Amino acid sequence: MTFLGLLLVAGGVFAQVSPVGLWRSIDDKSGEAKAEIRISESGGVLTGRIEKTLKKDAKPTCEECKDERKGQAIQGLEIIRGARKADGQDVWENGKILDPENGKEYTLKLAPVDNGQKLQVRGYLGPFYRTQTWVRVQ
Repeated sequence: MTFLGLLLVAGGVFAQVSPVGLWRSIDDKSGEAKAEIRISESGGVLTGRIEKTLKKDAKPTCEECKDERKGQAIQGLEIIRGARKADGQDVWENGKILDPENGKEYTLKLAPVDNGQKLQVRGYLGPFYRTQTWVRVQ
């Protein structure tokens, strides 16, 4: 019985080592919480939407967006598209992430850390990249 209980607890821990869930984005430059993003999975593909903005001066719509998201409300805006789990790794990559503040889209890599309690979010533009660490919202 004890072994079965430990197995169930361990299974719960491993289930959390995924980007799926609700995250608080933390700006890598200011350390300020910017938004809460809900990442979901369908057919092995991740998407992420802004569920709630946390910045007092956040714009209400994405005026800088260059695609069909231009003019859409920031709350509910899809900012993560197309990331897939890399073979044999706890890394999701080859998707895109949108920065609604400047309208730029970056190649995306997501890596859960600290037993899935934090998420390294890296956006690439050619050889250059920027990394933020997001915190899981309980």
